[in-house]
Amino acid sequence: MKNVILTIALSGLFSFGIYAQNSHAAGDGHNHETAPANSNPASLADIKMDKLTHDYGTILQGANGECEFKFTNTGKEPLVITNCQGSCGCTVPQCPSKPILPGKSDVIKVKYDTNRIGAIYKTVTVTSNAKSGNVILTIKGNVEAKPVEQAFPENAKPAGAPSEKQ
Repeated sequence: MKNVILTIALSGLFSFGIYAQNSHAAGDGHNHETAPANSNPASLADIKMDKLTHDYGTILQGANGECEFKFTNTGKEPLVITNCQGSCGCTVPQCPSKPILPGKSDVIKVKYDTNRIGAIYKTVTVTSNAKSGNVILTIKGNVEAKPVEQAFPENAKPAGAPSEKQ
């Protein structure tokens, strides 16, 4: 019984091996060449950033969290930015939607939500047709809590009636 089961199992494996083989031969008239990984021609557009990092330093909670990254198309064809993605919801980038002609400049605006207290280290990934590939922009800094306003100032003189002198 064991021999029958072993024979059936080996026959099944052998038949799977036969059918797994490529049934086309090299000279059968089919195109067997593999396409290169990047079959698109290389782009002639390129992006050069004025800076890759913006340091807010120390700012107060609720302060203006906007900054700009200036860039230039140093290539020979229009630069098209297809996507700008912040690393989280607190970092909102705004990229140009129109193609940037060769030699022209534009800006990528980034707004950080400064109502979040603590250290800032966020990134924005810029995807485009630039031959240099994606660009990673970084914002960093520290958001300190806004000082609490006192309802009644300390050491305030009473505003009541004057006291009598004796």
